[in-house]
Parts: sequence; structure tokens; C-alpha cells
Amino acid sequence: MDFALILEWTIKSIILLIALLTGFAYLTFYERKALARIQVRIGPNRAGPGGWLQPVADGLKLIFKEELIPAKADKVIFILAPIVTVVPALIVMAVVPWGDTVTLMGREISLSLANINVGILYITAITSISVYGIVLAGWSSNNKYAMLGGIRSTAQMISYELALGLGFIGPMLLAGSMNLLEIVKHQQQVGWYVLWQPVGALIFWIATLAEVNRAPFDMPEAEQELTAGYHTEYSGLKFALFFMAEYIKMIAVSAIAATLFFGGYDGPFVGQLPWLGPIYLFLKVLILLFGMIWVRATLPRIRYDRLMAFGWKIMLPIALVNVFITAIGIQLNALWLIPILTILSLFLMLSVARNAIGKAGERRYVE
Repeated sequence: MDFALILEWTIKSIILLIALLTGFAYLTFYERKALARIQVRIGPNRAGPGGWLQPVADGLKLIFKEELIPAKADKVIFILAPIVTVVPALIVMAVVPWGDTVTLMGREISLSLANINVGILYITAITSISVYGIVLAGWSSNNKYAMLGGIRSTAQMISYELALGLGFIGPMLLAGSMNLLEIVKHQQQVGWYVLWQPVGALIFWIATLAEVNRAPFDMPEAEQELTAGYHTEYSGLKFALFFMAEYIKMIAVSAIAATLFFGGYDGPFVGQLPWLGPIYLFLKVLILLFGMIWVRATLPRIRYDRLMAFGWKIMLPIALVNVFITAIGIQLNALWLIPILTILSLFLMLSVARNAIGKAGERRYVE
């Protein structure tokens, strides 16, 4: 094994971990500032100039807070659950390319940690693991509120993973590859896939909101009903790990969405200046994260039965139709048909669903 290659992988792994951990800390600050601006408030402004040291203060506070374990909890699983939740969030970014190949000290270096041919399959496999950490946290706490939050999360994540998986298929079919680097390079030729897959991008984005338990899909931690849901009994650093997992997953799914639908690291002058690639990817992730924050600030939490119905009765059929139309458009060599037909089918299915919901409401009113 080439020692220089091992050193390269090690350095890139350390850079990725530092970027994710720093990103987690300052994403909380970004969210609080953005929410404050949307809601006409000031936001954090005390710790450091402009409040920029607030994440450091919060981290120190959580590290030194007392940690409690319920007397009748399953202690081993109670301790392992936060780790099982946070590790997939950290390693899922391994296959996301930050940029093209660069030359450094006479050596060709790829700006990605692992350029594998089954990158999409790797992502779907890793993201499905995190559900275990949440359900085990709820079960091991020996608390009914936590258990209900864990069960809700399991049902929700499994339901929306189906639509999420189908959302991957559109870019995969267009590029003819599951390699994320190949998907980005194909977009350099035909344009961003969001132009060819607007419905697929919308499905993917909504499904990722549910996957990371973000508003309006934050039912597993509905404080009005379940105190805090699956992490009710957690405190100190163990709670911080759950918090970290949610925010790192926000960064990861935004980076994956940017790679699949918005050209990834591609942008002006990337061919001449490859080091611009990570900057373009960072800016796209920043915009997508703001979209998540904006949704949290404006939309109320969905009722649980409607959340599940939305996933199974609306998201899944639309995702299936999107894949079907995409396959037909590629087979006929008429990509321009895909966005037109998918948008028409989306409005048709939404109107049918709206009429069905309205008639069901009228029947309930009459009864």
C-alpha cells in the first residue's frame, strides 16, 4: 500500500471531520440568526463580537453539564444509542465530491474522500442506519414519552425513505451511473438536473426534511405531546450527540442534494481554477440550509396521521410516476418531455388528492 495514499486519505478524513463538526456548531448559530431575522428579533449577540462565540459557549456548557442515566434504563444501549445516531451522519459525506482533481506538490489529488462506483447505494445504506440509534434511545430510556418518540421516528423515517430512494433514481438514470462524480460531470454537459428533474428535486428535498426530523416533520420530538421525544432522558454530552447528528445530517443531505440536482462543485471557472469547487459547493449548501431554516420558521408541525398519509398517499405515488416518466423520456431520447410531463402529473395528482381530502372532510362534517 502506498504510504502517500494513506497519508492523503488521513488528511482528507481529518479535514472532512473538522469541516462537519465546525459546520454543526455554526449551523446552530446560522439558524438562530436567520430565524431571528425572519421573526424580526435580534438573535444571539452576547458571546463574542456579534454573537460569533455563541457556539463555543454552548459547547462548553453541554460538556460540563451533569449527565444522568435513569435507574431502570438499559445502560449499555442508552450509552450506545447517541453514538449509533451520530456516526452515520459523519461518514455519509465520504462519497460526496468537493471538487475535481487538483495538483499539489507534483501529485494528482482528488477532492473527494472515496470515489466509488456505487456512491448512491452507499448513501442509502448509511442513512438507513441512523433510525436504529433513535429507536434504541427511546426503548432503552424506559420512558413512555421517549418510547413513543422512537416509534414515531421509526415509522416516519421508513415511510419517507421509500420516496427518498426513488428521488435518487432520476439523477442516476440521467447520468447512467451511481457514481456522484460522474453525476456532477454529466451535469456540466447537459445542465443542472433540477432543470430536468424539478419534481424529483422537490420530492428529494421534502423527504430529506422528514429523514432528519426537521420541521414540519419533527413529530418524534414534539415537545407539546412527548416532552422531548426520544431524547427526553438524555442530558449533557449525550444530548449534544443527538443534537450534533441532526445538524450534521442537515449539512450532509444539503450537500447530497446540491450534488445530485444543482451541479455539485460545478461553477464558473472551475475548469481553470479547481480550488473554486469546494467554495461553490459550500455556497449551494448554505442556500439549501437556509431553505430548511425558512421552512421551520413558517410552517406548523404536521399532525401525525396526516404526515404518514402524505408520505404514503402523495409522496410515494408522485415519486413512482416521476421515475416512470424519466425512464420513458430517456428511452425516447426526449429529455425535454421529462420536466413537462412530471410537473403536469404532479398538479394532476395533487388536485385528485385535494378533492379526495375535501370529500372525506365533508362526510365527517355531515356525520
